[in-house]
Amino acid sequence: MTIRISRRTVVGLGAGLVMLSGAGIAHAESTLERAKKDGYIRVGFANEAPFGYATPDGKLTGEAPEVAKAVLAKLGIKQVDGVLTEFGSLIPGLKAGRFDIIAAGMFITPKRCAEINYSEPSYGIGEAMLVAKGNPKGVKDFSSIKDNPDLKLAVMAGAVEGGFAKDAGVGAGQIVALPDQSSLVAAVQSGRADAAALTALSIADMAKKADGVESTKPFGEVNGKSVKGHGGFGFRKEDTDLLEAFNAELKKFIGSPEHIALVEPLGFGKDYLPNKTTAQLCKGE
Repeated sequence: MTIRISRRTVVGLGAGLVMLSGAGIAHAESTLERAKKDGYIRVGFANEAPFGYATPDGKLTGEAPEVAKAVLAKLGIKQVDGVLTEFGSLIPGLKAGRFDIIAAGMFITPKRCAEINYSEPSYGIGEAMLVAKGNPKGVKDFSSIKDNPDLKLAVMAGAVEGGFAKDAGVGAGQIVALPDQSSLVAAVQSGRADAAALTALSIADMAKKADGVESTKPFGEVNGKSVKGHGGFGFRKEDTDLLEAFNAELKKFIGSPEHIALVEPLGFGKDYLPNKTTAQLCKGE
């Protein structure tokens, strides 16, 4: 189920119906043209701090939404409305038109590149594990789970960690797929899972906010391969003009003093700048 925090949805639908009912000779507005005209756009996010989330008072924030707001403002789009969606439903939701950009820090992978287009990456980051305080099972990384078949690993449904676990040789019966961060924390706290895997920043944030858990030391390889993930913004395949305009501003913004000042309070910064291009990531390089 998709939960919307947008107050513009009905207006957007109305505008779309007017467009469709217009004269056939008029060309259909692109998403970029509509957003520039209306002054707002909808973005999908998955409530995964610090990548994209809503504060208790309903403010849309996190690395991806904040970067998106800054870049879109440079395109003349001042209002960004968030559509809260489970992570695994972000790509289907984008393709179905429930929102126009994925702003959730979603990793750029070849499989996802086949379904949607990506901006250039806005960050690069490794992985970590959430474990019980004191790490009683001695978990360090995915190989720790593989080496002990009695251990259970919680992953977020639709996220890359499930694939990392399989690549490392973790048995399917050891993997517990859950819908969101709070479920991962609860699984480790209750003992339903011995560890939970996510990006290092997410795990650090979860450990800081929850009782009885801690983060392992971050790691960047699984089974001898780099698992440094690069996150970007997702676009529908047909929205090429929006992607091109967004990318043009994003490339100038990433790494600038304005960008670093914006994301450092969220736990990002110079140590998390990307070092690969989207073309490389889509090829699996």
